[in-house]
Amino acid sequence: MAEIKLTTPLTEEKVRELEVGDKVLLSGTIYTGRDAAHERLVNLLEEGEDLPIDVDGQVIYYVGPAPAKPGKPIGSAGPTTSYRMDPYTPALLNEGLRGMIGKGSRSQEVKDVMEEEGAVYFAAVGGAAALIAKCIKKAEVVAYEDLGTEAIRKLEIEDLPLIVVNDAANNDLYEIGAEEYSEV
Repeated sequence: MAEIKLTTPLTEEKVRELEVGDKVLLSGTIYTGRDAAHERLVNLLEEGEDLPIDVDGQVIYYVGPAPAKPGKPIGSAGPTTSYRMDPYTPALLNEGLRGMIGKGSRSQEVKDVMEEEGAVYFAAVGGAAALIAKCIKKAEVVAYEDLGTEAIRKLEIEDLPLIVVNDAANNDLYEIGAEEYSEV
């Protein structure tokens, strides 16, 4: 398990080098999105329309941030449970999405498409929303403003601490951890 500094956009080559358990400090531009935004994005794809953001090589953070306090770019920004995005994720991975950030496990279908496409799923620490927000240097709504906190935001981040939970080789840190625990 290594500690790795990464900057977005992510390449397939860089993603395929990551292994479960790697500690990552992620910097650059990422996007936010939750269930309602994901549903809209996939509906656009099904209709043959362009997406409001270019997901190729990008990372989506599953978060609905709190309103920003005066002088701050964003409020508390803790991860949302990821399985709610699972019905929509394969279509976005097929469009070149390289990474997702959230909490909790992913479906086998999502993990299989991640392996095929060369994508990674990172866990952010739940309960550390105020600390995570300190890594966000800039935030702006770029799509679906009507969704409020669930609108798609473009974030500029610096050294966001993450852990690789699902790598592009279809390994799952949650499964590995459970197996190791049961052997004790």
